[in-house]
Amino acid sequence: MGALTWIRGVNGTLGRLAPHTVANSMRRVFMTPRDLPPRDWELPLLAHAERVTLRFGLSALRWGQGPAVLLMHGWEGRPTQFASLITALVQNGYSVFALDGPAHGRSPGREAHVLLFARAMLEAAAELPPLHAVVGHSMGGASAMLAVQLGLRTEALVSIAAPSRFLDVLGGFAGMVGLPSRARSAFIQEVELTLGMPLKHLDVAHYQMDLPGLIVHAEDDTFVPVSASQVIHDAWFDSRLLRLEQGGHQRVLADPRVVEAVLALLAGCRLQARQTA
Repeated sequence: MGALTWIRGVNGTLGRLAPHTVANSMRRVFMTPRDLPPRDWELPLLAHAERVTLRFGLSALRWGQGPAVLLMHGWEGRPTQFASLITALVQNGYSVFALDGPAHGRSPGREAHVLLFARAMLEAAAELPPLHAVVGHSMGGASAMLAVQLGLRTEALVSIAAPSRFLDVLGGFAGMVGLPSRARSAFIQEVELTLGMPLKHLDVAHYQMDLPGLIVHAEDDTFVPVSASQVIHDAWFDSRLLRLEQGGHQRVLADPRVVEAVLALLAGCRLQARQTA
């Protein structure tokens, strides 16, 4: 019997008898990331990074010189997962700041969620040069879009493999761990209390996205359905949607077409800024 099968069995039984106890336990599991080491292909880029510690203890890696681009990885992710994009940005004259999200890497904390990631980006932006662009992957993309709603200022935004609604993420997790209906409702309430924000506010359909953007998603993504990208695109007037047949949830980050599209977006924003200066 696998671990997930065992968890589903326990939750299926106890979730009916003590739904709130199970819901609280699963909330902690949902918000506690594992510390996963970098892959071998990430190590060369990591060796050439400058480690930066920001005022509130957040850790980041820095490469290059030029207009600032802020990167935010996803759940249980790492800055160096953006290796192909980082290399291209540096070669094209940008400085790259890639955060370790809260409770990830060398940044402090034991738990993390989309709002903490968004606040971390706001804290980082307050200490960094004006941001030319922000790029987020998965939960990092969802957090970047939320951060814009909370006041993050950037000339352009890129969302890669991001969900459009946080409630969908919760529902997917609750289904995966086998929460029965009462425990599922209690779990969602627990998360909402922890966030201190109604879940209806974490829905891109209600966001105000007044900046140029790029939305990237692979059709074979098994973690976040590709349909989320269309929802985001429909809510974001000044955005381009790049859908790829393959790339999954992680490999899409290294796709040359994604790197090219990001560079094109940034170059267009720089050209427009020069024309209006």
